[in-house]
Amino acid sequence: MTTQTSRGRRRATGPAPEPRPAVAVMADRPRDAHRDERRGRRSPFRQVTEFAAASGVGQKAGIALAATGLVLTIAVPATGPVMATDGSSGSVSATAQPDVTAASAAKIDFSRTAVTTKGDPDGKLKQLLSAQSAGSITRAASSGSLGAPLDQMVSASPFGYRVSPITGGAGEFHRGQDYAAQCGTAVHAAASGTVTFTGWHPFGGGNRVVIDHGNGLETTYNHLSSSSVRVGQTVSRGDVVAMSGTTGASTGCHLHFEVMVNGDVVDPTGWL
Repeated sequence: MTTQTSRGRRRATGPAPEPRPAVAVMADRPRDAHRDERRGRRSPFRQVTEFAAASGVGQKAGIALAATGLVLTIAVPATGPVMATDGSSGSVSATAQPDVTAASAAKIDFSRTAVTTKGDPDGKLKQLLSAQSAGSITRAASSGSLGAPLDQMVSASPFGYRVSPITGGAGEFHRGQDYAAQCGTAVHAAASGTVTFTGWHPFGGGNRVVIDHGNGLETTYNHLSSSSVRVGQTVSRGDVVAMSGTTGASTGCHLHFEVMVNGDVVDPTGWL
C-alpha cells in the first residue's frame, strides 16, 4: 500500500520487495574460429611501417608515407638477397642470387691489350693500325691516338714552312712540332712500340730516338741531351725514353717531335 505525499511523491507503506538473486554464468562463450586469423592478419598500414623499419627507412618515415597513402618502394642492391613480397599475405621473403660459374677449361684473359674501348688510346691506336695502313687513316680518326711526349706541352714552333731560326731564311720546311722544355726534362714514348734507332742524327736532329708503332707509323724525338733506351727494346706508352736537350741544329733547350707515316712526316697535332 502507498500514500501520496505533499510534494506528489508516493511513499511505500508496506515491506520492500526482496532483491533478485544474481545468477552466475559459468559456461564459456563459444570460441570464434576465425579470431586468431584476424588478429594475425596485418593491415596495409602496419605492413608499410614494419617494412620501413626493417629496411632502415625508419618507423616515423614509414608511418608518414602510409598516412599520406604513398607506396613505399625500397631499392634492394643487386648484390644482396632479393626481397619478394607475397601479394596474398603481404609477407616478405628472401631469394638468393644464383651462382655464376664457368667451365674449368674456360680461358679468361685480363691483359691490357684485350681492352679496345674508345676510352683506351692504346686500344684505339691498335684498332686503327690493324684495320688499315697508317697512310689511309683520316685526321678525325687519328686525333688523340698518340700520347703527349712531355708532361707539359708548350708549343714553340709549329709543323710546316717557317723562317729558319738558324739562318734567318724564309721558306724552310719544319718537319715536326717544337715544344719548349728545359734541358733534362723527361721525354715519354707517345705509344707502345719498338725502338728502331737511338744515336746521332747527321741532318740536324742531334741525339735522336725513333720508335716504330707498327703498320707504317713512327715517332721521333730529337735534340735530346741523353737517351735511356736501346735499339730493339719494346716500350709502352708513357715510358721515359730520353731527356730533352739542345743538341744538333738547335738554338735552345726544347723537344723536336715528329710523326712519320710510311716514311713521310705529317703534322703531329693530327695525332695528339
